[in-house]
Order: sequence, then C-alpha cells, then structure tokens
Amino acid sequence: MTAPADFRYDQQVLHFTGALTLARIGDLSRRLEALDEVPRTIDLGEVDRIDTVGAWLVHRIAREHDVEIVGADADVCQLIEQIAEADKPLKIRPDSSPPFFRVLREIGDATSAAAHSLAGLIGFFGATLIGLWGLVTHPRRFRYNAMARQFEVVGVKALAIIGLMSFLIGIVIAQQGAVQLRQFGAEVFAVNLIGRITLRELGVLMTAIMVAGRSGSAFAAQLGSMKLAEEVDAMRTIGVSPMEALILPRVLSTVVLMPLLGFYAAVIAIIGGGIFCWIDLDIPPITYVQRIREVVPMTDLWVGLIKAPVFGMLIALCGCYQGMQVEGNAEEVGLRTTASVVQAIFLVIVLDAVFAVFFSSIGWI
Repeated sequence: MTAPADFRYDQQVLHFTGALTLARIGDLSRRLEALDEVPRTIDLGEVDRIDTVGAWLVHRIAREHDVEIVGADADVCQLIEQIAEADKPLKIRPDSSPPFFRVLREIGDATSAAAHSLAGLIGFFGATLIGLWGLVTHPRRFRYNAMARQFEVVGVKALAIIGLMSFLIGIVIAQQGAVQLRQFGAEVFAVNLIGRITLRELGVLMTAIMVAGRSGSAFAAQLGSMKLAEEVDAMRTIGVSPMEALILPRVLSTVVLMPLLGFYAAVIAIIGGGIFCWIDLDIPPITYVQRIREVVPMTDLWVGLIKAPVFGMLIALCGCYQGMQVEGNAEEVGLRTTASVVQAIFLVIVLDAVFAVFFSSIGWI
C-alpha cells in the first residue's frame, strides 16, 4: 500500500512524497497553507502516484507562487499541463478585432470553402465518370427501375410547376416588351423578343433554376438522410456500389430530361406571350406563329438544347455531392441541402454566361 501524501520543506524547495491521490491526500492542502515561506521549486521526484486531485494541488501552488516544477516524469507533466489548460478562464465573447480584419477573415474563409467545395465537386465528377464507364462495360448492372423512378420525380412531377412558371414568364416578357417598344411604335417586335429570349435563354435557364431548387435539393436531402442512417455504408458492406445505385440514376435522368423540360418551358412561355399579344396587341395567333417562325433562327433552338444537358449534369452533381458530404447530425442535412441549391444555381448562371460568349464568338447570335 502506498504511503499517504506528505511534504517537507528544505531551502525553499517543496518536496512532495507518498501518493498525491484523492484517497491518500488527507489534510495536505490545509498543512501547505500553514507554511510561512513561499517555495521557489516544487520537487515531485519522491511522489509514488498522482491523480487529478494531486495534479490540481501542485498546479495551484505553482500558479499562485510562480514556481518551477521538477522531478516529474512525462506522464505527470502531461497531466499537470492538461489541468493548467482546463484552468484557463472561459471566453464568453471572442476577442474583438477591427472590422476591416474581420471582413478580410470572412472573405478568406469563404474563398477557402468555395475552393475546397469546387475541388471536391471536380473529384466527384471524375468518380461519376468512372462509375459510368463501369456501367458501359457491364450494362447488366444498370438499374433501369431506379432510372425510371427518377424520370418520374425529376420530369413528370415537375411539368405542372415548370409549365405555370413558364406561362407567366411569357406573359411578363410580352407585357414589358410591349410597354417599352410602344414608345417607338414598334409593339410588333415584342414577338421577336418573346421568341428569341425564351428559346435561347430564359426557357432553359429558368427551368434549370426550378430543377435545382426542386430536384437538386431533394437529391441532397435524400442522400444526406441515407448517410445519417448509415444506409450508404450498409450498401457498401453488402457489395452494392452507391455510385451505381444512387448517384448515376439521378445524374443520368437529370441530363436526359433537362433538354425536354427546357423545350417544354420555352413552348409554354411562347404560348403565354402569344395569348397576351392576342389580347393586348391584337395580333392573331396565326400571325403570331408565322412571325415566330420568321424571326427565330434554328440556332436559338440548338443553343437551348445544347446548354440544357450541361445544366442538368451540374444540378445533379451538386445535389448528389452535397448529400454525400453529410455527416454528424440532422442539422447538416439542411445546411448541405441549402449549399447544393446555391452552388447549382451559381454554377448554372456562370456557365450560361460562358455559353453566351462562346456562341456569340462562333456567330450564333
């Protein structure tokens, strides 16, 4: 059995002996307070054992009198350092800093997070291509039922909301165009505006934004919930590839359906604009359709159809990538879902600007 905790004072050196533990420390603290002199050094070379209580006692003396601790081995030193770290006062509020440096820090954090997310998205795109090549070389592994299910979720169930949105956008374009062109007596050119802007830009762009908010967020939430429930890990355990079972059906369905949804949205927007022109500008439907055929080149249709699958791939990749990054708690699902929508819409708009410059440079104006 170890000896009880004790000490001796010799030439301003406080030598502890015995076991500095809760069970053996006794009235050591009270006897130390009765010392008349202040030690300059604490010697732990003769201590048999020490626990948190003993380490706290040694740390308190060292802190109050600013003395040196000698004779302790590595484990005891580490224990005392942990006690000292825990004894630091808690900061209720962070250290104040000038607003300029706070803004710089926030900009730096946001830039770092964006770069990290972009790098992860590129890596995820590469993993998707590898998974797609695996399906091409082994077509029997392709999950047709999952693909059909995503067709319904992404395409069929989105027709109503996309159609209503596009119809109203067509009316708004026609009304605003007619108001502005009426100042120059050129209301008839509102038809040109409706036909070209819906087929070339707004039909596909607004559809992409709607799909990002509707389907991209659903992808992130579904995959994030599966990650939290450890269903993705369970799939890997039984030999099922999450990339083939979960990611590729969503990505392929969005890529295939986006051109169809974009064309559908453009047609509905043209119909909405035509109804407004018929009511407000007295342009008969037959004249309206003939005018559309005359002023809208086929290149506008090809521009929309070329951009649509690229937008669909971006939306699906952002949603699936953010969903697969969920870990920790349910709050992460909401954060990643929001991030997927913001990221997808931002990349779609950036890429739309790149496409505009590219098609203008090759003469598809």
